[in-house]
Amino acid sequence: MNIYTIGFTKKSAEKFFDLLQTSGTTTLIDVRLNNVSQLAGFAKRDDLKFFLDKLCGMAYIHRPDLAPTQPMLDDYKKRVIDWATYKKRFLEIIKNRSIKDAGLRGLVDNAVLLCTEDKPHQCHRRLVAEHLAERWGGVTIEHLV
Repeated sequence: MNIYTIGFTKKSAEKFFDLLQTSGTTTLIDVRLNNVSQLAGFAKRDDLKFFLDKLCGMAYIHRPDLAPTQPMLDDYKKRVIDWATYKKRFLEIIKNRSIKDAGLRGLVDNAVLLCTEDKPHQCHRRLVAEHLAERWGGVTIEHLV
């Protein structure tokens, strides 16, 4: 099973959609809590859904259950908590949500997890992918950067 991840910031629309097209993925799973922000540009929910279909022939799915809570996200953005604390809390959240059992296995195979961060190093999409890989086994993760 292959799981891909991608972030949209610091990428032009051309680079972003080229990465998706060349990856061979069939579905983009949006794991952002807020997917309609004006700051998202071409990655706003409705625009993204349109571009994915027209440019890549990909499906779009929004899964906010794979996102952090708003208070936790706010604390991290405001630097109330550091990455280590954020990571620990987020892993607890997804463990408690039992996301591995949320009908994801067939959905995630050959799909790409989307969030905001340009690189996966300090991003919850990487944590989701690693969480699923650890529980399922036989999973390859590739970060599109």
